Amino acid sequence: MTALRERMIEDLQLHGFAEKTQEAYLRVVRQLAAHCKKPPDQITEDELRGYFLYLKNEKGVSQSTMRVALSGIKFFYLNTLQKEWPALDLIRIPPERKLPVVLSVDEVRRVLSKILRPKYRVCLTTIYSCGLRLREGITLETGDIDGERRQIQIRKAKGGKDRYVPLPEKTLDMLRAFWSVHRHPTLIFPARAPLDISPDAPSKTISSSSVRRAFRAALLESGVQKQATVHSLRHSYATHLLEAGINLRVIQFCLGHSSIQSTLIYTHLTQKAQSPAVEAINDILNDLV
Repeated sequence: MTALRERMIEDLQLHGFAEKTQEAYLRVVRQLAAHCKKPPDQITEDELRGYFLYLKNEKGVSQSTMRVALSGIKFFYLNTLQKEWPALDLIRIPPERKLPVVLSVDEVRRVLSKILRPKYRVCLTTIYSCGLRLREGITLETGDIDGERRQIQIRKAKGGKDRYVPLPEKTLDMLRAFWSVHRHPTLIFPARAPLDISPDAPSKTISSSSVRRAFRAALLESGVQKQATVHSLRHSYATHLLEAGINLRVIQFCLGHSSIQSTLIYTHLTQKAQSPAVEAINDILNDLV
């Protein structure tokens, strides 16, 4: 590891960034250096401008990818190298207005029914029924499950926040049955069942990539024609709760959103919210056609 990379890692840690954010920022700086074919501290401001023009005009990266690249590279130059370059302030990335993919209740059922391996089926069902992020699902521990109160404690979620989410009784029964097969001392979804249940048993969880592969395979086999991902299960959970009449503030708390604005997006996705408009349009068309 170079001294410069080590210094950036220390700066990221001091700033309190999550581990995934640190990895993303380090990656975009490494990609910049590879493109310019020189160490990042030797790159000129004109080369930096050229790189962002390359990302925008030639590579055509998404706005989210461009935003991560700008944030990581800006952090590196402003904090690690302590260089203030006007080019970094010139770049503006308009916010994305894309709506997330949402599966219907029937589509969720169809996809989950195609997952044959128990560890993936139980994990993905838990993610949907509790509205979890992928990492929150695969890292669940036995101590996070409160069977008496029917709750799961999510520890150190996005932004370092803890929260409790409701735990459906059927999900609790499913988790108990699955855990009784491997009986790992701490993990709900261990990578492999330990040969014994000693305190020194392996503590590695199933990988996020394997869960994603299982979901993609099930989606394809189910015949659902949507560009859904594992995270779509969380979007579907929130939308289905809203359609069931659950208060938006309750949904915000379950999802762990800091701002209600993040939760309001689901009001655009509910069929029940749109049905009055559809009925009104149908009435108008009846008079016109």
